[in-house]
This record gives sequence, C-alpha cells and structure tokens, in this order.
Amino acid sequence: MASRRMLLAVLVIVAAAAMPQSSMAANYTVGEGDGWHPDYNYTAWTYGKMFMVGDNLVFNYKQGAHNVMQVGGPDYKACNKSAVAINTFSSGSDVVPLDGQGKRWYICGFADHCSKGQRLVVNVMPASVSPASPPSSSSVSWNVLASYAYQIMVAAVAVTTAMIVTH
Repeated sequence: MASRRMLLAVLVIVAAAAMPQSSMAANYTVGEGDGWHPDYNYTAWTYGKMFMVGDNLVFNYKQGAHNVMQVGGPDYKACNKSAVAINTFSSGSDVVPLDGQGKRWYICGFADHCSKGQRLVVNVMPASVSPASPPSSSSVSWNVLASYAYQIMVAAVAVTTAMIVTH
C-alpha cells in the first residue's frame, strides 16, 4: 500500500515538473509605471524580458492623446502612422494578447510620437521554448523565474502530501 502511495507521489512530482511555461502567462506593462508615451527607450525596457505566446502587453496612456497601432516591420521602421494597421487600440488601458510567435511591432499613430520614440518591437517566443544555454542573472525574465518557483512549490506540496499519506 505504501509503495503505491509513493509511486503516486513520484508521478505527481514528475507531472508538476513537466508543466509547460505557457501556464504561467505574464502581463507586461509597457514602460512599467511610466506608461506609453514619446521620449522613452522601449528597446531598453524590453531588455531581459522573454515574451512568450500567451503573454499580454498592457499599454497605459491618456485616452485621446495616444493610441497603439500594431503594424508590420517596414511601417514600424518608417514610423508610417498612415499604414493599414494590423490592429489599433485606443482605450488608454489596452491589453494586447501575444497570440503567436515572431516579431510584433507597435507604434503610436498620433503626431510625431513614433519618431520621438513611442514605438515598441517584441519578439514572441513559442510557449514551450527553453533557453539554449543558461541566461546570465541580469537577463533572466521574471515570468521564467515565476514558472520555476511555481514548479518547485508544486513539487514541494506533492512531496509533503506523499509524506503525510504514507504515515
């Protein structure tokens, strides 16, 4: 009887460790507390973040003063605000799902905001991606750390449960 319980505990631990990171979707607030506005270095903001399919970008700004246009790469590079946008958001508190892998380009379509730096490019990785080599401590993204912490917590609960059940 005890060996069956131990086998069950081991299976729970293995299942917890094998959970995909996609179950740990993250919300990234663009610009953190500064929000979405011109004269901000969004390239620096993306540094060290790993955007995954299933994550969301959250754009906060004053409604009517800015918007968020999802455009193609050439329109992003040219700050082409008259481009046919893939998506346009204008609520002032936009949650943009990252629903596919690859690059995503965003600009503000108001005045000269894009040319003043109000633009963002992110590279979205598949939900099951693993880094090829261990990242440096300065480049570990918070959603990866949260995923590891969650998996450790689940494993600890499984081991504790197994110990209680076997005694």
